[in-house]
Amino acid sequence: MPADLRAAAVAARGFMPPDEGDALWAAGLAAARAVPDRPFLEIGSYCGKSSLWLGGAAQASDTILYALDHHRGSEENQPGWEWHEPDLVDREVGKIDTLPLFRRTVHDAGLEGAVVALVGDSPTVGRHWTAPLALLFIDGGHGTEPAHRDYELWTPHVAPGGLLCIHDVFPDPADGGRPPFEIYERALASGAFTDQRAVGSLRVLARSG
Repeated sequence: MPADLRAAAVAARGFMPPDEGDALWAAGLAAARAVPDRPFLEIGSYCGKSSLWLGGAAQASDTILYALDHHRGSEENQPGWEWHEPDLVDREVGKIDTLPLFRRTVHDAGLEGAVVALVGDSPTVGRHWTAPLALLFIDGGHGTEPAHRDYELWTPHVAPGGLLCIHDVFPDPADGGRPPFEIYERALASGAFTDQRAVGSLRVLARSG
């Protein structure tokens, strides 16, 4: 990854450690080689941190990243929850709005040509999505319903040979919430995906041919 882009990704606002981001970058390059001419899609862009790693890989591979987020924050970002950031609240409407910061992050990294923002909620967009994906990154809502819904709606679109990446997978319940781990287990149990790599809380799986 170019040093200046990696520095921007490391500095960007968000919750992804650099080693996991580097693994996303590598997964993007691998997915583009395995499934050429197909896009990437991430669920849960927040302020754009992971979008820089995946968008950089998309740019280097002559494809694009669709960055899907409603930009109102997941349940854990709301007031009273652990990951709430008050300065991201739009005071006029009383709701979180991460879209301006996301757009600035992507712009400043020079990735506007490789990252397409999809502003909407996952189930609405997912019901109408038809394009096969080289890579799917699930990092949206971590509650039971949204995590399992994202898995059910989006994993059928991963093309054979493509990659499924899931963030915040913690085998030990003491380390974090269970739903991302549960959908990781569902992917393995389905027989459609095989483990490729684990870095921190990131899991990379390959779609069977």
